[in-house]
Amino acid sequence: MTPFRRGPFAELPEQPRLPHPFFATPARTVSVHTDALGSMSAHVRVAGAGPPLLLIHGLMTTSYSWRYMLEPLGRHFTLYAPDLPGAGRSERPAAPYHPDSLADWIGALMNALGIRGAPVIGNSMGGYLCMRLALRDPGAMSRLVNEHSPGVPEARLWALRAVMALPGTRALLSRMIRKDPLRWAHRNVHYFDESLKSLEEAREYGEPLATRDGAAAFIKHLTQTMALAPIRSFQRQLAERQARGQAFPVPMLLVYARRDPMVPPRFGEVMAARTGAPLVWLDEGSHFAHVDAPERFLPPVLEFLTAP
Repeated sequence: MTPFRRGPFAELPEQPRLPHPFFATPARTVSVHTDALGSMSAHVRVAGAGPPLLLIHGLMTTSYSWRYMLEPLGRHFTLYAPDLPGAGRSERPAAPYHPDSLADWIGALMNALGIRGAPVIGNSMGGYLCMRLALRDPGAMSRLVNEHSPGVPEARLWALRAVMALPGTRALLSRMIRKDPLRWAHRNVHYFDESLKSLEEAREYGEPLATRDGAAAFIKHLTQTMALAPIRSFQRQLAERQARGQAFPVPMLLVYARRDPMVPPRFGEVMAARTGAPLVWLDEGSHFAHVDAPERFLPPVLEFLTAP
């Protein structure tokens, strides 16, 4: 196997080669209200038994991303895996998707589910949002696993901001996405082991992007939630806390893969230096280690989550 070697879309199997229980998992529709996003319906998958654990997915993915975690984590916890606003089967608010608005929404969802103070695992953009929530409301969660999140200024963000400011760029990107959303999803999700992909996954991630509203929500996540200015402010806040000798507000474990084409692995070192949180490196695995390296992802995560 060559890591991150993507096969042709035309050769994707209908079903993933590794089975999972996602579609057999009960789903709930939860009403969540925040001042910034208003009232909306959230799609939440619930699995397992035990104390609650919240699972927050990343950019362009959905709760389906956690399909291989439902059984092993569900032996220890009752899992709650929502689709974020604008993603998957949740509603798409017309309001701006500022990262603090989405962070506050996660806190409001936890209140609506009755799980305030539970531990959280956040992947990618989800990890970034959960860090922002912990800074804004430390009592929202008891501890946080941040799996390969962005949240560090980089050249690509400057370039993205410049390109998206050009007239007509957003409309053009929307048309590109909607022209073939399943291929778009296949092309923009990267695994260490690309043989895990399937048409099932492409549909789960691509079909929500097929409408104008769905594509617009994705573009807002890309350009507003992951905007450069809030990321720079976020890093300044971490640096100021560090200068004052303040630890991160909740116990946090950082889990990063040593190779990843989506988020530079060095971000793990930046986050560890800024927060003092322990950093676990995965030599084989990706940005989505909970999908393509569960046997390496789970041991340190379970040890952290179940520690006194």
